[in-house]
This record gives sequence, C-alpha cells and structure tokens, in this order.
Amino acid sequence: MRISQEQFRPGPAALAPGEAQPAGGGFRPGVTCWRVTTAAQVSVLVDAASYFRFLEQSLRSAQRSIVIIGWDFDGRIRLGPTRKHPTLGNLLWSLAEERPELEIRILVWSLAPFWGPGSAKELLFGAPWQRHPRIHLVLDRRQPVYAAHHQKIVCIDDRLAAVGGMDLTAARWDTSQHRAKTTQRRDPDGAHYPPVHDVQAAVTGEAAAALGVLTRERWCRATGQVVPATPVTAAAGLEASDFIDVPVAISRTEPGRPVVREVERGIVEAIASARRWLYIETQYLTARVVRGALLESLQAPEGPEIIIVSTQVSAGLMEHLVMGRNRDRLARRLRRFDHAGRFRLYFPVVPAAQGERQVKVHSKVMIVDDRLLRIGSANLNNRSMGVDTECDLAMEARTPAHRDAIAGLRARLLAEHLDAAPEAVRRVLAETGSLIAVVDRLNHRPRGLRPMPDRYPDGPVRPIPLTWALDPARPIGG
Repeated sequence: MRISQEQFRPGPAALAPGEAQPAGGGFRPGVTCWRVTTAAQVSVLVDAASYFRFLEQSLRSAQRSIVIIGWDFDGRIRLGPTRKHPTLGNLLWSLAEERPELEIRILVWSLAPFWGPGSAKELLFGAPWQRHPRIHLVLDRRQPVYAAHHQKIVCIDDRLAAVGGMDLTAARWDTSQHRAKTTQRRDPDGAHYPPVHDVQAAVTGEAAAALGVLTRERWCRATGQVVPATPVTAAAGLEASDFIDVPVAISRTEPGRPVVREVERGIVEAIASARRWLYIETQYLTARVVRGALLESLQAPEGPEIIIVSTQVSAGLMEHLVMGRNRDRLARRLRRFDHAGRFRLYFPVVPAAQGERQVKVHSKVMIVDDRLLRIGSANLNNRSMGVDTECDLAMEARTPAHRDAIAGLRARLLAEHLDAAPEAVRRVLAETGSLIAVVDRLNHRPRGLRPMPDRYPDGPVRPIPLTWALDPARPIGG
C-alpha cells in the first residue's frame, strides 16, 4: 500500500557538489522550526568526554547567567574521569561564590528522581551546594499527564549554548573508544555502567542568544518568574569549530495547547528531502510519522540509502517491550518495502572479554545528503513528536565549506562505529557513492556495526496493542 504524497511536503532538492544553498533555505518558522538564526560558530562534540571537557571550561567563563535544562541532573558527577575535577555541584557553588553577579538556574523534570539515573535524594531533599542563594534548582511540575521534560540545553550568558542528547547526570561520561570495561566509567556511587555514545552541538552568536530566550521562557513557564536577558558584553569564541556563520533552525516539541510539533514536521520534511544518503542515530525508533516518511522514501524509484544506528537492547522490561519490540516491528515493515535494498538498521558493538558488548546509542542525529544536519534531544519515538518537551538544532549548508563539514561529521561518526579513519570512510564513499558499501567494506574489525536482528521476519508489523499508552503521540487527555 503506497503512502499518499500529500502527507509530506518535500524539502529542497539536493545540491550539486560545490553548489551553495540559496538564501531562504528549507526552514519554515512556525512550521518546521521556532526561529532561524545564524551561529557564528558551531562545534559538534561527540561523546561526553569531549562535551564535559568543553562544558567545564565554558562554565568557568560564565559571568552573569548559567541556565541548565535537562531530563535529569546529578550534582555529584564530575566533568572529567579523575578526582582532580570537582563535582558539578561544587563547581557551580564555587563559581557563584567567586562572581557576585552570577545567577545559576537548573530546571529538571519533576519525575527525574524516580526515572533518571541521578541522585533522587539530592533532587528531592537538596544538597549543600544547592543552599547557595544564587543557585536555583527547580523540578518542572507544569507538564501534561505523562509528559516528560526532555530538553538538554545549557546556556551561558546568552552568548554560548549547547543542545543535544546529553543530560548532566550519571552514566553519561564516556570516550569515543567506548571500551567494554574501564575503571574511568563509573557512576557517583562507584558502579560501572556500559559504553554510551552521544552527541551535543555548541553554538555562539545569534543562535546562542535565541536559545537564551527559549530557556528563559521555559523557566518562566515552570516557575512564573520572569528572568531578564543577559547583556552580551563580548562575543564568545570556540577553540575549535566545525561551522562558521551557518544558518541554524531551532525546533521544539511542547505539549501545551496547542501542541508545538516543529520537531516532527522538521524531521518528516528532512527525510522527504533526502536524495542520496540519509544517516540517522537514534536511541528509539517507533514514531508513526517517521515510519511513514521512511516508507515513502523507500518507495521512491531513486530514493536515498537509509542507514540508522540505534541501541539493540533497551534497559528494563517495559522499555524493551515498548521501544525495542515496536522498533523491531517498524523495521520489519521497512524491510518489506525495501525493494531496492537501500535500508540498513545497525547497532554498534565493541570487543569484550567474552564476545561483544553493545554500545548504548543515546545520540539524536540526522544527516541528509551533505546538506542538512540535525542534532538535538528528540528521539524518533512517538513521545518526542508530540508529548515530551524537546529541542533540536538544524544546520543547513549554504556554502561548500558547510557541505564539507556535514560530510566530515558523517564520516567521523561512521569511522567511530567502524573503528576506521574518517579519511577511509570518505575515500570509500567517493569510490562507490554508497554508504552501505562503506559499511560493508570497512566493517571487518572486532569493533563495528552489526545488523539489527529480527527473529521473526514474517511476524507482525503493527505496534504491540496498548503500548501507545506508554509511547503516545499526543498528551493524554489533550
């Protein structure tokens, strides 16, 4: 059964090599995004070791304002693997003590103490560092029934901001080596946790200022307190940047009345616009609208290759049932429509003492051709499309340098998963024109990508009955 083209509005056609994106681009404020801004610099930080190192330096530069918005928060974590790094809570305390004008605001989902990996005791009853008069930690209780506060944003002085998949909580830190076991990867209680892969984007310029507006709106909605903008006295600079002067669209999911579904529309249009390659990293894959957009792409006579990297086994019985089994059913349907062999679903592994160990994929990344990059908090599940509060950034290539940066990031991510050099990824892609060929040719080491198994290829393709209640597409009662 073919899906109606009227369901989707295709984005702009893919650019020819070396062609610049015309002014205006493919973003539509009020539909696929909240605002379109320009980032003076963008740095893509792959895995928490690099993000936390960057964040510690950035927090120490704060003068007037630090706003942290997250699904969970744990002040006991360290932003580095050794005890020479202070705990995050103590670092924030020391910064507030040193700078009398600095206000620190932390907004966390109200159910994080019961669902998150961090310290429930500190979130519910406080910690010594929280007693500072200019550190304010608030649990966001103004969410619809069963909606999660899922954005992961840090904004510093309205001149530097970071958005992506990483909360400042336990069981997030890891290096890009993702060793099966290491003494460095322990939670604050000393327990080991498995390898985890994630991605965050840091931005400066207008994009950071716009994220400052978004965080103040979120704070006001949760607390009723109006926070003034921070005067930007000097522009922030990033030590290393992947993009210079690139258009950035900020997209949201907000379960209010009406529901803001910019993330959903932006993702659907991005998938529809892909011509050669669609590369996705996502923790979950259950969203009905994403399934429809991918099916439409696979049915196109000359559509793109689609490579999705995800987590194989979800934690917990309920998550395994709702997210894992429903992902398998969605993938089963995609494979049945994949008449040209353009779809692949993988999970990453690293060698372990006994066989292989999966790497948990916590990143939320989409790369369309060499033209469009999305990084944010939204998974490809139903909740992220209309129930949970989300924030994604989309960057659109308008110059050959932007295109090369997007292609370079895709090569960097694939190289990490395949235990190869980014140059090797780019060389094979240039030779074959195929991302699938890249994986097939380079995927021969103990560390690599494995096809997502399907024990019942002839099994059902519809979601498991009643699981919609745990992965709803709209707020319950909304």
